[in-house]
Amino acid sequence: MSIQTESTGYEKTILSDLQGVWINFRKSVLENAGFPGWEKVLFHTDEAMSWETVRNLKLMPPLVLLIRNICLKGCPEEVLIRLKEIHEILKEVLDEHLK
Repeated sequence: MSIQTESTGYEKTILSDLQGVWINFRKSVLENAGFPGWEKVLFHTDEAMSWETVRNLKLMPPLVLLIRNICLKGCPEEVLIRLKEIHEILKEVLDEHLK
C-alpha cells in the first residue's frame, strides 16, 4: 500500500489571487470593525468566500455589490481600497472562467 504524499509544487492561478484579495478584505474589515454595517459586511464576505459561491462564480458579483452598498455608508478608506481589489480580480476571473 502506498502513502499519498503532498504535492511540492502548486500552480498559481487567478482563483488564488481572488482568494487572496478576499482574505485581505476580510482582515481589513476586522481591523476596522465598528463602522456602520461592519457585521453585515463580514457575514456577506464569508458567504462570498464559501465553497458554494466559489463553485458558482456567478453568485459572487451580486454579493460584491451588496457589500459595496453597505460599505458606502461609512466604512474606512482602507476597506474600500480592498473592495476595489476584489472587483478588479473578480472581473478577470469572470472573463477567464465564464467564456
